Order: sequence, then C-alpha cells, then structure tokens
Amino acid sequence: MDIFIKLSQFLLSLSLLIILHELGHFIPAKLFKTRVEKFYLFFDVKYSLIKKKIGETEYGIGWLPLGGYVKISGMIDESMDKEQMALPPQPWEFRSKPAYQRLIIMLGGVTVNFILAFIIYIGMAFAYGDTYIANEDLKDGLLVENKAMQNVGFQTGDHIVSVDGEKIVKFDNDLTMKVIMAKEVLIIRNGAEQAIKMPIDFVDQLSKQEKSTLLDIRRPFVIGSINDESTNKELQAKDVVVALNGQAAKYMDQAKTILENNKGKTIPATVLRNQKEEQIQVTVNNDGMLGVNLAGLSIASMEKLGYYKVSKQEFGFLESIPVGITKGKDQLVGYGKQLKMIFSPSTGAYKQVGGFKAIFDIFPNTWSWEVFWGITALLSIMLGVMNLLPIPALDGGHVMFLLYEIISGKKPSDKFLENAQMVGFVLLITLLLFANGNDIYKAIVGK
Repeated sequence: MDIFIKLSQFLLSLSLLIILHELGHFIPAKLFKTRVEKFYLFFDVKYSLIKKKIGETEYGIGWLPLGGYVKISGMIDESMDKEQMALPPQPWEFRSKPAYQRLIIMLGGVTVNFILAFIIYIGMAFAYGDTYIANEDLKDGLLVENKAMQNVGFQTGDHIVSVDGEKIVKFDNDLTMKVIMAKEVLIIRNGAEQAIKMPIDFVDQLSKQEKSTLLDIRRPFVIGSINDESTNKELQAKDVVVALNGQAAKYMDQAKTILENNKGKTIPATVLRNQKEEQIQVTVNNDGMLGVNLAGLSIASMEKLGYYKVSKQEFGFLESIPVGITKGKDQLVGYGKQLKMIFSPSTGAYKQVGGFKAIFDIFPNTWSWEVFWGITALLSIMLGVMNLLPIPALDGGHVMFLLYEIISGKKPSDKFLENAQMVGFVLLITLLLFANGNDIYKAIVGK
C-alpha cells in the first residue's frame, strides 16, 4: 500500500507538470495560428496507450513515462521530421512565424512552470500558513549526529546564528539546504560565537557517510514500550526520562551519554509520569541500553511538555501573495546555487545527481496534500530551470538560437539546426543515462 501511495503521488505530480508545461507551448502556438500536430503526455514510441484526434491535433498518452511533448508543424524538434522540413514553408508552420512569436512559443513552457510554482506557494501560504520553531527559542541548540557535519566542526548543542551572513530566524527544512551550500556558518557554543568554514566538497563528503539527518531538534527520551527481556519493569509506556544517575537528561542525546558511561550498572532515574516526577531504579545493560523501544513525539506534544514553542502564522489571501512569491524566489535562487555546485567539479556535487528514482524517493509513503504540493512546486521550478539550459533539444537551446536570430537578423540554416538538435539529443541521453546510472549505483552500494 505504501509503494502505491508513493507511486500515485509521483505519477500525479509528473503528469501535472508535463501537461501544464506543454500547454505553455500549445496555447501561444494556437494564438499565433501555428498548427500543433500532436499533444502527448509521455512518449508514444511506436505506439500510444490512448489517442484521439480533435481538429488538426492528435491528443494522447504514450507508454514511455520520460516526459511529454507537443509536435508543432515546421519546427525542428525531437521528431526530426526531415520530410516536412524539405517542403516549402507553409503559413501555419512554426518556421514561417516572426522570430518574436517563435520566441514566445518556446518560452511558454518554462513560463508556465515558474508561474505554477509561485501559484502553489501562494496557495500553500493561504491554506496552511507557516508553522515553525523560532531560532531564538532553540535555547539548547540543535542535534547533530551526522558524521560529515561533525567532521567539519558541528556539535550537538550548537546554536546556528547565521549562514553566509544571513541571520537565521526560524528552524525549518530550508535551513539544512542553506548549510549544505554555505561557505561559512556562524554558531554559538557554550556562550561564545564561532565561525565554521564549510569545505567546498562538503556535498561529496556527505555522500560518503551513512544517511542521517544533518540538523534536527533535540528530542526527549520517551518510552514507547518495554521489551519482554528487559529487567526494567518499573518503566512504563509514555514515561519521559528527565534524569539518570543524578544527572539531568532533558534530551535523548544526554541520556545516551549517561547510559554509555554506566553500562552494567543499576542507577537511579527520574521519569515524568502523568505530569508528576517519579523516582525509580533502572538497570543499564552491557550495550548501554535500558531494553525499551522509543516513542516518537510530535512537535505539538513536545510543546505541551515545555520543550519548544511552536510559532504559527496564518495569512489572508492578499497576505499570501507576497509570502508565496518570496518562497518561490528563495527556492528558485536556491536551485540555481545547487546547479552551480553540480557544474563545479571541485564540489563533487555531480556525484549526487539523480534520475527518476531520486525524484520518486522524494515523495513520502503517506499521503499529505501539503507535502505533495510543496514537492510539486519545487519540481516545477527544477523543470523550468533545466529546460532553460542552453542545450539544443531543450527549450533553452531553441531560445538561444532565436535570440541570435533576433539580435543578428540572420536565421541559422535548417541543416545547422538539425545537426544541433541531434547533438543536443545525444547530450540529453548522456545526461539521462548518467543521472539514472547514479541511481542504480547508489542502490547497489546502499548510499
């Protein structure tokens, strides 16, 4: 069932993005009276799953879920229809239209992608608001268990003040990405400020460590259940361990250290039970554990226990517009920085480029419309940026040649465009194989 939910989200998001992207080309083509021969979700290599011709356009669904396309008459594209291009230009063909119209048609897809992302972020701000923990409320700092983070100098209890000079106002999912791409992170440790220089190949270092959360809030030691073989029968489900052997253990990481130092001993413990503190004795086994299963606590539950204050902002419709635009802008800039890292060999970030499996893995096993729309908005930005790359066979390649034509007044020959399209197609296949090959490699080595 979990895999079905994950797959459903993946296909729904991918289909939505492809259809709207291609509509971005289709609509201006129709407005400029350019014939569109095909409009397809997925590729119809050799045959289609579904197809129906309405007017001059064949609409369909292909069997190969690697994207989608619109086939515009008189345009040199992935169809490489040389027979049509050998005939005299017709008024309804793409090549017969003024350069500015062709430019608008080519920019339509990525324009829709960017507009869609901003609309989603505006809608999310209106529907869900913004729930977060203010950075200033993280009095005891963050949990840092990731080895790569520890190797560059981070420790549990560090309070992050700023990243590359940008003051951190709240703890949210964006903070991790900011730290990954940072040059310098300013922290407070034991009351003193300290700057941590991030290595240029930090992404590569991350890839060589076991996967774990980079930065997280520190969580209490809450008992979920007692193992049958455990001797600690005085413990009960929902107990919150707050002290061990006379030492404060407000957080799980503190409790782990105390237990590790008291292997094989029976020590006093203080637990919070039904909102009252109870004093009991616990036996630590030779592995430094109590023989219990941990319980997960929601942020709301930890707020009730007094660990964190959760801030919630709600926005009216008009208020949601600037909030959504800012979110979209930040994500766009952030993805641009990620691409820069990928194309810089010294960072090693190219080793983490993923294909369809990597995208599939982003989606959770449980259905959440808030998570779904957040991922879809980000993928829409990624699709828009990738399509703008000046590579023949991508929208950005066509735009590059059209801008050359507009500026110079000279149109590249059809033969040149055909050759460029072929080179771009080979390059795209190579990138596709590299990205999905990375997925396969990671699956084999388990990273």
